[in-house]
Amino acid sequence: MCEQSHSKAKTFEKKFTLAEFFNAHWSAYSASPKAFITPEQYKAVNALRICRTSKLGKDRYRCKDCGYTAEIYHSCKNRFCPKCSWTDTLKWADRVYDKLVNVPHRHVVMTLPHALNPLIKLNKKFFFDTLMSLASNTMKDYILNQYGVEAGVISVLHTYGEKKNLHVHVHMIVSWGGIDKKTKQLKSIPVKKHVGYLDLKETFRKGFIKALIEHYFSKNLKHHFTGENEFNHFISTLEEKHWIIHLEAPMNMPEQVIRYIGRYSKRACLSEYKITNIEGEYISFRYKDYKEKDANGKPIEKELTLHYRDFFPLLLQHVPLPNSRLVRYYGLYSTKTKIAQAFREKTKSNDSGQKVIAFTDTKVCIECNGQMEYLDTHASKGSVKWFVYMKKELKKHAEKIAA
Repeated sequence: MCEQSHSKAKTFEKKFTLAEFFNAHWSAYSASPKAFITPEQYKAVNALRICRTSKLGKDRYRCKDCGYTAEIYHSCKNRFCPKCSWTDTLKWADRVYDKLVNVPHRHVVMTLPHALNPLIKLNKKFFFDTLMSLASNTMKDYILNQYGVEAGVISVLHTYGEKKNLHVHVHMIVSWGGIDKKTKQLKSIPVKKHVGYLDLKETFRKGFIKALIEHYFSKNLKHHFTGENEFNHFISTLEEKHWIIHLEAPMNMPEQVIRYIGRYSKRACLSEYKITNIEGEYISFRYKDYKEKDANGKPIEKELTLHYRDFFPLLLQHVPLPNSRLVRYYGLYSTKTKIAQAFREKTKSNDSGQKVIAFTDTKVCIECNGQMEYLDTHASKGSVKWFVYMKKELKKHAEKIAA
């Protein structure tokens, strides 16, 4: 493993893909893995390797005006895939635009101490669920008690740090305002209002330690403690640890918030544009070192080079758990909350109606801007895409017969 710094700002283009590195070395690694490979990790790697290739099939479109034909390869739609997660992130940010009410919003981050990492590896579901619910409720309850406002929280779980080490934290978009408890009207919290940072941190720390103790004594916690005394000593060290909460200043609605949160949503743990080199059995990628700052106070960007036997287990520990939700909605933004809908519809008439993120439209010809029409689908027989396509074709055939 080696590291080096980038002293000058550069414009980086995507030149390498994770798929090519996995294709070159996955067979050798999986035959003798450094860490146990779970079924969902196998599934994620297999999906990543065939994403947007002929193995998943393609759709064909033709321009009605100039006759240009375009082929769009199918995507794997796996949450671990950097190609699919980036597109999903953009679409997610677009959907969130329609959810947010017209009040300022804050970006809040709550992080678990690294001392918990050994336990997290054994109890991922418990720690992830507890972190997301406790962090969101900490913010939601604080705003309700301090300002008499029901706020909305959108939480996004991240399990990785810049160097792809285990670094469990939650990014939250918190409405700095909401529905007033008394008047039932939309109300913003004055930006200059004091925020009890220490109170929030203490509530978060105490709440998590309490949940951990309850989980231990209910005999549901997987651990390597020799007994209750050792566990109690561990809890004492946790209480002395520095629990990190980061609150950014409120941002105005809606464009500023959407552009910002798009960076923190459902992206994969390693964006491919950060890969700087793939050479033989080694891969290099850029990361920010927050412990070293430049003259402007910004983290220095460095490069990390790893052998595939170190890189694969490092990356695979961040494959999402099956059926887990990495993005969750609380309070005003919960799907169970109906009262916010009226305020969202009321504020939509005041904006431009323009989406913040634009997507590639398969209906528009890249040659003449004419209208593209769908021709057909090609997929490998027996694949998921093939079954979906055949189901649609059979439905069309049945409709023709019925007509």
